[in-house]
Amino acid sequence: MATITRYPGVRHLRSTPTAHVMQLRDGTLRRSGVGLAFWFRPLTAVLSEVPVDDRELPLVAHARTADLQDVTAQVTVSYRFENPEVVAQRLDFSIDPATGRWTGEPLQQVGQLLGELAAGHVMDALAGATLREAVSSGAGPLRQQVTAALVADKRVAATGLRVLGARVSSVRADADLERALQTPAREAAQSEADRSTFERRALAVERERAIAENELTNRIELATREQHLVTQEGANARTRADEAAAAALIEARSQAERRQLHATSTAEATRLQGEAEGAAERARMAALADVEQGVLLAVALRELAAHLPAIGQVTVTPDMLTGALGALTARRGE
Repeated sequence: MATITRYPGVRHLRSTPTAHVMQLRDGTLRRSGVGLAFWFRPLTAVLSEVPVDDRELPLVAHARTADLQDVTAQVTVSYRFENPEVVAQRLDFSIDPATGRWTGEPLQQVGQLLGELAAGHVMDALAGATLREAVSSGAGPLRQQVTAALVADKRVAATGLRVLGARVSSVRADADLERALQTPAREAAQSEADRSTFERRALAVERERAIAENELTNRIELATREQHLVTQEGANARTRADEAAAAALIEARSQAERRQLHATSTAEATRLQGEAEGAAERARMAALADVEQGVLLAVALRELAAHLPAIGQVTVTPDMLTGALGALTARRGE
């Protein structure tokens, strides 16, 4: 909006870089441009200000599809005033010389014009599509059709406007219809989720089965190894027993042979000793064969004394001495 400074009898206008200002006096265009600053007389000057920046117009367009279903499209139209002088002739953009404000509502007129044109093009674009096509095809095709139609619209160009483009945020149907349209997709998604769940469960069961089979295989392997170990330990025990029995047999045979050798040697020694003693006894008996009886008695007494136990004390009585002396005397008399 332009800034107007009041002075006695005159005014000073200073516009912005985004506003195109035009001054008319007596029906003649005196000044026209962007970012102007000039003096003017309020009683003779007619001022107009047209914005030249890019603007957007949001609107909601209602349409009916080929299958007679109502849909709503949220559209945003971007535009600008390409020819401000033509716009000022077609629409009221005049401003008050005292305040610099628009005397009317030109932007509302522009919005109504573009809104009706955009709504009409939306209706034309959706009239040839079914409800499912309009909702599921997305905003891209509709945006292209509405943009092309607005750019080619002669009334827009005649008003001095230029449509930069149109954006379609969404195409929505009635809530009940949307739920009905969403049902197959939801069921498909639910089916896909169920299938994923079933596959995950089947995979888990398969993995559990593989783990169980692996554990069973390990147990069988361990049992087989244990059986081999027991068999090997039994064989080792039998081998040790056989070896011990063989060693014991060899030891018993060695001991028997040693005892036999010892007995043989002992018997031989005893035989030899007996033969030697017999020979000695025969020699001694042969030696005593011609000895007198008294000598033999003395030898017998000596042998007897050698085999008698030890005598600590001997008591000789007169009777014993008398008998002994008598026997000795008798032997000598003979």
